[in-house]
Amino acid sequence: MAEQETSPGLEGFGKKLLSLFIKDVPENRPRPVVPQAPNNPVIPPAVQANPVSTPLAPVTPSAEGSVDTKFVDHFASVLSKANQPGPDYFEFRETLKNLSNLNLSEDQQYQAAWASFRAMGGPADVSSLINSANQYLTALNNDQQAFSRTVDAALNEKVGGLSNEQKQLQAENEQLAKQILELQRKIDANNGRLAQIGGEIDEQSRKIAQNKSNYEATLAVFVGQIKRDLLKLGEYIKQ
Repeated sequence: MAEQETSPGLEGFGKKLLSLFIKDVPENRPRPVVPQAPNNPVIPPAVQANPVSTPLAPVTPSAEGSVDTKFVDHFASVLSKANQPGPDYFEFRETLKNLSNLNLSEDQQYQAAWASFRAMGGPADVSSLINSANQYLTALNNDQQAFSRTVDAALNEKVGGLSNEQKQLQAENEQLAKQILELQRKIDANNGRLAQIGGEIDEQSRKIAQNKSNYEATLAVFVGQIKRDLLKLGEYIKQ
């Protein structure tokens, strides 16, 4: 997002702008990085020229967010660029705001504000006032679209990158889990074979020991018999 440049005195204009729409003015904070307005504006629906039944009372921020002066200063920049020479909607809005503290009915406030607006040199035709208000709505609408595009781009870049990393790590963990499971199966198989080998060693050792004993016993018979025969040959047969 490109940062909007603010002209001298814009902070004061921003605070004044905020006071016309918001009851409680928050403390100043650092300005944000904000989007440039697109080249091809989308015109919002025109305000009807019929008498307005509800005044533009100070707006209460939504529960999901809060009014931040860093954005107020940005909107002040947007609206100041859309401002036309001479009295227009802002002067009317300021007059209407000043009348809100008087004990006047709603229609009396609007009639008095309209009379004061005309006395300032404003156009006598209410449609000119409505058109100027629509110009500010158009500027804000264009800025909102540009801001939405920057938010989408930031989500794609930041959140999208983190989502890809998340998926990659999850896939890697699944692969490692499979490898761990395979290794555990191999360890279990080896342990089973080790237990089996222990029994086989005992059995083979016993068999070999028994075979050795049988060999030695059988050998003793043959050796003993041959030695006995040699002894008897020496005893009974003379050379």
